[in-house]
Amino acid sequence: MRITVVHDTPLDLHHQEMVNSVVSSLEKSFEVDSRPFEIDAVGRLRGTDLVFNLTTAMGNTERQVHLPAVLDLLGIPFTGSGTTANALCINKTLTKLIMKAYGISTPEFFSVRPGETADNLPFSPAIVKPVKEGGAKGIWEDSVVESVDDMQRAVSRIHERFQQPALVERFIEGREFTVGIVGNEVLPIMEIDFSSLPDHLETFYSYRVKQFHGDETNYICPAKISRREETVIRELSMRVFQVLDLKDYCRIDLKIDDEGKIYFLEVNSLPLLVPDYSDIVKMAEARGWSYGDLIYRIVTSAIRRYGLGE
Repeated sequence: MRITVVHDTPLDLHHQEMVNSVVSSLEKSFEVDSRPFEIDAVGRLRGTDLVFNLTTAMGNTERQVHLPAVLDLLGIPFTGSGTTANALCINKTLTKLIMKAYGISTPEFFSVRPGETADNLPFSPAIVKPVKEGGAKGIWEDSVVESVDDMQRAVSRIHERFQQPALVERFIEGREFTVGIVGNEVLPIMEIDFSSLPDHLETFYSYRVKQFHGDETNYICPAKISRREETVIRELSMRVFQVLDLKDYCRIDLKIDDEGKIYFLEVNSLPLLVPDYSDIVKMAEARGWSYGDLIYRIVTSAIRRYGLGE
């Protein structure tokens, strides 16, 4: 079987390491090549049996839907979620509206589009973030607000810097978790513990905490939670996976408040697969899988979906 790894261009160091590692892992079992996603060269993919999609849209989140859309049109099989699922998941407001419609708990929220203003803050504290960014972009140390004035400043900053709507969401005090799903299996749950961060830093995933203080953040996997909490989180995560029609792998962020209530925050339909760095890789390791095992399971999940022969 021939697999083509398609990736963004240009690549930063993390993305280059991811591409190299995925290619190296796949070469043990398949005929593999790799190429950047260039719209005028997509026709060359017709000769491949399966595309391993690594186009995580560096610097332009909406690009994440482009390759799945093109491959769908051409009838070329690929790993990961389809066009509609990716489009929904990159828009936090739409994702939360769907969760609410299906009775899945998510913090209260509203969004403010560029050109609009919000004169009321019906809940406090709140966190203000861009609707369509990932990797904690647009979340600063002062993004958690308690007054209308502070909320308006945070919203205006997002409008100015990202030219997109701002999501204003009730900030849940409590423990933060992330859940990986590969195929139809929920991986060991990971808690992200900010208690060891220096006192001057915020205890939530701001951009500076995520990008510059990851080594000082505790990643506890498997998370130390009760059997009931684990069962509820696993069931909730699979329900999110199914409701959004996600495929092959994803990562889901949740919080548990001080009263034990579990809230859905957001989902990453195309999480990074960087060795020793990405959360889903760490969760796979806790499951007893090597990096190569993780990549192989993602591929075999796609192979089964499309009815391809290995």
